[in-house]
Formats: sequence, C-alpha cells, structure tokens
Amino acid sequence: MSLDRSLKTKGNYTGVRSVLTRAERIAKMTADKKFDPKKDKALGLPKTLIPKV
Repeated sequence: MSLDRSLKTKGNYTGVRSVLTRAERIAKMTADKKFDPKKDKALGLPKTLIPKV
C-alpha cells in the first residue's frame, strides 16, 4: 500500500530543535562530569537547551 502524496513530508522540512535528545544530554553531562552512567539513571534528566551558534 502506498502513502498519499499529501501525507509525505519533505526531507529538510523539520523545525529547529530547542532541547537535546536523551543520548545527547547524557553525553554532554558525562563530559561535564555531572552524570555517572554506573550510578545515575537515564530517566528524569533535566532538559538541556541547544546552544545558539
């Protein structure tokens, strides 16, 4: 079954993200030494804004 033309999205038609994903937050917090994967849980992390360039 094919997808109707009106339901398809354009490849580069995404909005600007305002926060990092969970994996990106863990990587950033681990680099900043605010998260230890062995002791801390990945759920309930604070939101981290994407720095404006």
